[in-house]
Amino acid sequence: MGTTTVRRLIDAPLGEVFHAVADIDGLVDVLPGVIWVEFLTPQRSGVGTRFRETRTMQGKEVSSTLKVTEFVDGERLRLVSHQGGTVWDTVFTVREVEDQTELTIVMKSRARHLGAGLLNPLFRGALKKALAQDMDAIKSFCER
Repeated sequence: MGTTTVRRLIDAPLGEVFHAVADIDGLVDVLPGVIWVEFLTPQRSGVGTRFRETRTMQGKEVSSTLKVTEFVDGERLRLVSHQGGTVWDTVFTVREVEDQTELTIVMKSRARHLGAGLLNPLFRGALKKALAQDMDAIKSFCER
């Protein structure tokens, strides 16, 4: 299993930062790469919510189906996706650090078959770069 971690200190209240990450409806406003969100469950937030996120990556549209598996308001959000033979387990956490909010994303990947296990390490650098870009976009959105 590979783990990628990215952190940002954000000059915004904790509640605003958490909302920017946890408001699935608002992802298209927060993350420039996200172009569409489609809910697959009647609920639109909290544990059990499933949705399909479509974003542009390297000029192509890529869709992922995600499920909220953990939600602690103002503290933690966990999203799990089964994509490309891999389970992607992503946890966003927020905490106050002096007069700022620290946002941390930890993404763990677990290959479900040999092919994915061989390919996933090749994408680690690109994945970390994409996560850093998302975190920078969240920081910019919250600090406006």
